[in-house]
Amino acid sequence: MTSIDLLPIAKLLLPEVLTKYFILSSYKLEHEQLHFYFEEYNKIPEEYKQGNAISKGFYPEITIQDFPLRGKQVYLHIKRRRWQDKTSKEIVMRDWDLVAKGTRMTKDFATFLKQIHQ
Repeated sequence: MTSIDLLPIAKLLLPEVLTKYFILSSYKLEHEQLHFYFEEYNKIPEEYKQGNAISKGFYPEITIQDFPLRGKQVYLHIKRRRWQDKTSKEIVMRDWDLVAKGTRMTKDFATFLKQIHQ
């Protein structure tokens, strides 16, 4: 099964921002952990389209924890793309708000855990 085949299922289980702006490049199940690997699409952010930005590869991968599925821990491995403005030579990126402040888990998962521990 390819990552494209998993996209409809991923849209039901994973944060919307991931399925909208990232390609699910691969996944693996090892022991009691499920790992999803995402790479940001090569689409220039709207706010930089006039600046003629060009893709300059990726930032280092980050790993965040998401809601468990069927008793398995879920980890999202995310590679964000970076662009360089041709005119200013400034490195630019989308402003992502994926990780809850002070944690290595998605904001939704952190909010859920906070609520059940009150």
